[in-house]
Amino acid sequence: MSTVSYAFDAKFDVDVPLLIVGAGAAGLCAALAAKEAGIEPLVIERDAVPAGSTALSAGLIPAAGTRFQRAKGIIDSPQLFAADIARKAKGEADAAVVDAVAHGAGALVESLADRYGLPTRTGLELINRLRHAAETRDISIIPERIADGLLAKPDGRIRGVEILRGDGGRERIGCAALILACSGFGGNRELVRRFIPEMGGALYFGHPGNRGDAVMWGEALGAKLSHLGAYQGHGSVATPHNILITWATIMQGGIQINRDGLRFCDETQGYSEQAAEVLRQPGAIAWSIFDARIAAVARQFEDFRDAERAGAVLSRPTVEDLAGAMRVPAAVFAAEWTDVESLKAKRGQDRYGRQFAPEQLCVAPFHAVKVTGALFHTQGGLAIDGVGRVRREDGALFPNLFAAGGAAAGVSGASAAGYLSGNGLLTATVLGRLAGQAAARLCLERLSSDLS
Repeated sequence: MSTVSYAFDAKFDVDVPLLIVGAGAAGLCAALAAKEAGIEPLVIERDAVPAGSTALSAGLIPAAGTRFQRAKGIIDSPQLFAADIARKAKGEADAAVVDAVAHGAGALVESLADRYGLPTRTGLELINRLRHAAETRDISIIPERIADGLLAKPDGRIRGVEILRGDGGRERIGCAALILACSGFGGNRELVRRFIPEMGGALYFGHPGNRGDAVMWGEALGAKLSHLGAYQGHGSVATPHNILITWATIMQGGIQINRDGLRFCDETQGYSEQAAEVLRQPGAIAWSIFDARIAAVARQFEDFRDAERAGAVLSRPTVEDLAGAMRVPAAVFAAEWTDVESLKAKRGQDRYGRQFAPEQLCVAPFHAVKVTGALFHTQGGLAIDGVGRVRREDGALFPNLFAAGGAAAGVSGASAAGYLSGNGLLTATVLGRLAGQAAARLCLERLSSDLS
């Protein structure tokens, strides 16, 4: 059980200037930034090989106003990016944090490209590249170490962390500054039921190490916790195969029906909020329906090809045949399908407010995947300022405690509806870097004070 202890005379096995808990994208970006600033960080990681939520992601980091956009003649800016984030989150996200990540993303992406090289389109490649960059710069990453408790002064200054080793032994590491980059609480079913009851029984599609340590430490320390009901869900995970089905199947003109053959919402509101919509249907399942054209688009993604190989994707020459394969009422489904196709032909809007277009018309053969809603990762956590400093309940800042990635409240507002694709990696990488820079400055100031 993660704890916080208050002690003046705690003894430490080793002291370091900067300790980082978690070697995901947030922790490694923080470590690289601190190293560049002249501070030697120590990173501890619970797994044998750093991976975490980053390895499970698509590996895409959104950014605006980069030289890559300019080279393609794309007009964009951090201001427009910040406005997009705020709009999707309905103005609920902390404006200072939104501004920080929107303005920091371009520099972050360009820096990763210039200094470390950027991988292609998987989170596993991204985390491997970041780990390699850290190792080549002699950053110490100690695996199979679980942060089991914080040691703090009564004023909230962090003195160090108690560590549980893989062999069952314990040790204490003292630090001048601490960055919590240990992700969210999606893997802690009790916390999910407490803060996100609508997803309490949902399939969890994230990293099992996301146990909510930062949230529990924050509560014990008197930290401000923000937007704990926010999360990234997904309304299209093939069941029982547990394979993600790209949302392109919907955005290209597909629909979802429940087991009664009925549509139940505007599917294009977003794949994150669609998770709860699917879970509210009979049996907590739905069918994603699309055609061969859309399937060809979806095959760009390895997950979809895996789903086809696993037999999760049904294919039939007619809607009636497809209804039979799905075991849904054929007449009800056919009526819904005919209505949607007629709306596409005349650029119509349906009863839920979804707008259709002629280019989305579907032709045989038709495809269907049985899906459920899933929780991918939480988006709420410790409230922070624009450089990752953790806030107290009254809004003041802790002296030397930082948070980034899933440990910190992100920019998705208060619910799943505020999530934009890439929000997780955006805040992990940008705030990780900003926290690493700020923590390094704090360490250098303390070093200078000790020498004077």
